[in-house]
Amino acid sequence: MKIFQIIFLVVLIIPFAEIYLLLQVGSVIGAFSTIFLVVFTAALGAWLLRQQGFSTFRRFQESLAQGVIPAYEMIEGPIILLGGALLLTPGFITDIVGFACLVPSLRKKIAQYVLENHLIQASSVFQEKAAKANVLEGEFRKEE
Repeated sequence: MKIFQIIFLVVLIIPFAEIYLLLQVGSVIGAFSTIFLVVFTAALGAWLLRQQGFSTFRRFQESLAQGVIPAYEMIEGPIILLGGALLLTPGFITDIVGFACLVPSLRKKIAQYVLENHLIQASSVFQEKAAKANVLEGEFRKEE
């Protein structure tokens, strides 16, 4: 399957699963309790987004000040943004995934996986293509 087909299926299936789960939870704990739980997770998500975002931004700035490339922080930023957006979306499935994105130890593992399995592979592929392209590196100077 192509990536766009997978994304389309996820975007189509998740809302139905969320509605079903909200109705099931609502029938067990009641409508007002379910609504309170959804609003509470959204508020908690906004607070966690702010706290984790500032923490990651501070580490980003410290890494730059030390002259270190902030690779993990650059990957963690979009993960935090995704987690916050999922927590603001009503539903329990998106809340679980959103909380997973905002827990620092889980987020670090996700960032490490993305960095090692996707970004490092991509850079090695580009290096291999450049090596096969018969490219000569050098310097030149125009003499007048």
